Amino acid sequence: MNSPANRAKELRELIEQHNYNYYILDAPSVSDGEYDELFKELEALEVKHPQLITAESPTQRIGAKPLTEFSTIQHRLPMLSLANAMNTEEILAFDERIKKRLDTENNIEYMAEPKLDGLGVELVYDQGIMISGSTRGDGFTGEDITQNLRTIRSLPLKLQGKNIPALLEVRGEVFIKKDDFISLNKIQEKEDKPTFANPRNAAAGSLRQLNPMVTANRPLSIYFYDAGALEGISFDTHEIFLSTIKTMGLPVNPFIEKISGGNKLVVYHEKLDSKRNDLPYEIDGTVFKVNQYTKREQLGARSRSPRWAIAGKFKAQQVTTIIKDIDIQVGRTGALTPVAKLEPVYISGVTITNATLHNQDEINRKDIRIGDTVLIERSGDVIPKVVQVILEKRPKHLTPFIIGQNCPVCNHKSFKPDGEAVTRCINISCPAQVKGRIQHFVSKMAMDIDGLGEKIVDQLVEAGFLRTIDDIYTLENQPLADLEGLGEKSAENLIQSINHSKKTNFSRFIYALGIRNVGEHTAKILEANFDGNIKRFQQTTAEELENIDEIGPIVSQSVIKFWDDKKNKTMVNNCLKKGITLTIAKKKKTQTFSDQVFVFTGTLKKLPRHSAKLAVENLGGKVTNSLSQKTTYLVAGGSAGSKLKKAQTLGIKVLSEEEFLTMIN
Repeated sequence: MNSPANRAKELRELIEQHNYNYYILDAPSVSDGEYDELFKELEALEVKHPQLITAESPTQRIGAKPLTEFSTIQHRLPMLSLANAMNTEEILAFDERIKKRLDTENNIEYMAEPKLDGLGVELVYDQGIMISGSTRGDGFTGEDITQNLRTIRSLPLKLQGKNIPALLEVRGEVFIKKDDFISLNKIQEKEDKPTFANPRNAAAGSLRQLNPMVTANRPLSIYFYDAGALEGISFDTHEIFLSTIKTMGLPVNPFIEKISGGNKLVVYHEKLDSKRNDLPYEIDGTVFKVNQYTKREQLGARSRSPRWAIAGKFKAQQVTTIIKDIDIQVGRTGALTPVAKLEPVYISGVTITNATLHNQDEINRKDIRIGDTVLIERSGDVIPKVVQVILEKRPKHLTPFIIGQNCPVCNHKSFKPDGEAVTRCINISCPAQVKGRIQHFVSKMAMDIDGLGEKIVDQLVEAGFLRTIDDIYTLENQPLADLEGLGEKSAENLIQSINHSKKTNFSRFIYALGIRNVGEHTAKILEANFDGNIKRFQQTTAEELENIDEIGPIVSQSVIKFWDDKKNKTMVNNCLKKGITLTIAKKKKTQTFSDQVFVFTGTLKKLPRHSAKLAVENLGGKVTNSLSQKTTYLVAGGSAGSKLKKAQTLGIKVLSEEEFLTMIN
């Protein structure tokens, strides 16, 4: 008789094989009913024998506890963005650049693929087992969404086959199919929940759910298209890489083709453009990548994009409709943005009801008025915008539209900085801004209040506990403990974190206030010049500020406007009254790194990247993101990428993490 352990193993293998047949081969091998019976049998076995449960079991896709906030994951190799080709001429120019850099007149071999309109992610498989997954983020660090990615049925928790690499980082795009998107919005409407604007927003919103049970009920799909770090396996071409990961159970887009020559790139681009509306998912262009990896190494990369790949963008689709009204929306940074309320119109798979008008200058330039018939396009197939007014259809009675002088939310007088197009509300206690400002105030490089994540901030603002930034320092255990997903212990820890944040330095506090144009570096300059004296900083003048090195009229104007507002000054003083004490961040007397420039690459094990940067700056050095002849040192952590090779080529001294730690200690 088959033992429970053997039967559980057999069932897991059967289910994964059926998943492979269904999602990868598009050739279902059993009916839905038969599949469900196998799944239920496995579930029953694991309930009866919990010691048989494995992390990669199909039953374990769902079940993790809701998070309070997302942690971060640093990519071993940067997830670079792609340069864009806006028309066929630029696609051909890309091919010519490739041939010139490779010093050849022969046709180049490319892999061509649809550019999916979804959310980029990276998965890490260790010995064939999925151990983590993250968003692209800023290309270097993303959010840890492992438990949400595990809910995607087409994504294998364990790789198939015998030649499984020790480490496989694989990159893909999570998306929602058009039909699934329509069904999802119908469910949202039925449950009296907000509908999604488009499939991309729905996919992104689903992956950023703190509760994986919510994600599990969303119809997410995924296609994989590239590699990150690899150990125990290598490939000569991208074609072989894609065919190999497909055999491992990772879904690959069936429309990916190998093509040769610039003219074929154009043919592929135009073919996909013509059939984009017939595809089961949204695409906004094409992607072309050099096939041979040796050629990729020769071509190298810019700071933010590889030279061996390009994204061919489709022309935006356009329709006409009528502007019914213009609303003024207040963003989280105080920007007043006019938004056209449109007669609903269908374009690129989405019903459009709003379009941004950007600012008053743009309204004036296009002479946009309420009641106008306008030409609308989805810019990048995401953000709708007004292209032009159809003047011959304009009724005679229409008058020019002017943004009011006061914030429509708090009625505070608005302000338009010299040389800028955007009008702003500078009241940092404005209800429309308060969530975003508080989230910035508590962030890592600001007041560093651990546990006060986006969800908790939203809950506290909506419940009326946080109306201004200084309200943070009046929070108490019990109201926090009553919040969904928090509890007594988490509330206690949060209060401790809030109290701990009261002792900070001048530059962190000033940065945390979110004064426009005052970032981390500028805050440190202000700290040095005002000796950490907040009262003296409050009383500063434009002349005094502009006499400071690196402080120009734009920063000066922003600071003066901030302190001119009585509400801002009151909020800051309330923070001080509630216990915030400011010190000057101590710098080591010895400026060991004076005039030296550092670049970091790879994963640092003993020191977070932001701490390493601060250590360099405290010793008089400078940290940049890209290598140049001015770079003094490259600090190379684990899985260092192309920067390491470039540094060796340029003759830049390379330091290990241990050598760097020795230098700063």
